[in-house]
Amino acid sequence: MTSPAAVSANARAYAAMIIANVALAFGPWLVRLADVSSLASAFWRLALAAPLLFLLTKIVRQPVPRLKRGMFGIIAIGGLCFAADLGSWHIGIHHTKLANATLFGNVASFLVAGWVLISTRSLPDRAHTAALALAVLGTLLLLGRSYQLDRSNLTGDLLCILAGVLYTGYLLAMARARGLLEPMPVLLISTIAGMGPLLLFALLDGGPFWPDDWGPLIFLALGSQVVGQGLMIYAMGHLPPMVIGLGLLIQPFISAMIGAWRYDERLGLPDIIGGLAICAALVLVRSGKAGQQAKQDVEAT
Repeated sequence: MTSPAAVSANARAYAAMIIANVALAFGPWLVRLADVSSLASAFWRLALAAPLLFLLTKIVRQPVPRLKRGMFGIIAIGGLCFAADLGSWHIGIHHTKLANATLFGNVASFLVAGWVLISTRSLPDRAHTAALALAVLGTLLLLGRSYQLDRSNLTGDLLCILAGVLYTGYLLAMARARGLLEPMPVLLISTIAGMGPLLLFALLDGGPFWPDDWGPLIFLALGSQVVGQGLMIYAMGHLPPMVIGLGLLIQPFISAMIGAWRYDERLGLPDIIGGLAICAALVLVRSGKAGQQAKQDVEAT
């Protein structure tokens, strides 16, 4: 029988995942507000977050341990995947519609789910099947009206698809690392691992590097990297990849709400139904085998 403490920890992990995706959903808007190049905004997101993450490791008493070569390699690869993901996505955001960028950037939701089913050599149970079906339906309803395929958007669309694939690699690497390490060291090491490549690419790109207005970049670093990725990595230690993957679909719904708030893009009935379908998918996947396994994992910690 699951103890009350384990149930409480499981609930905290779900809450952390939801808050993380809400924070991450503001990222594309902040990237567009930044007055630096796409690659520079990706670098500053990590560079501005790194000192605070280092301080947080001290405050929460989660120091960076001496890593074995294999574990260091996993986190470093995850950081490189994340750097490449950010670089591709930030460029893509400026070369396609925001709806396209949100849709293609979240292909990780379905790639992670597919990876779980293939790696475990198992078929989805009824809850998983219903959750995946609702997630697909919700995504199509949410973005169906505003999504457009156009030759002028092709470069941006392809870059955002690439970003979604790379983000899948990052999520899987971080899930592996979280099985053995505390969340703050994992996030700090992966952040530092991504800074070098992004700095190099930003300088080679030759676009504006130093901002006149630091506000959007500071909020991007705090909201997306510290809060968003921090809570996401915490949740990875307690929730299965299937749940984490479907949780990413919260972001398109929040993105649509931001569009309605900032750009007077009204939410229609399909958008609302799509958002509710995604919420229902998360409830279903939590009640299935993935959710039960998450409770067992939390209880074991």
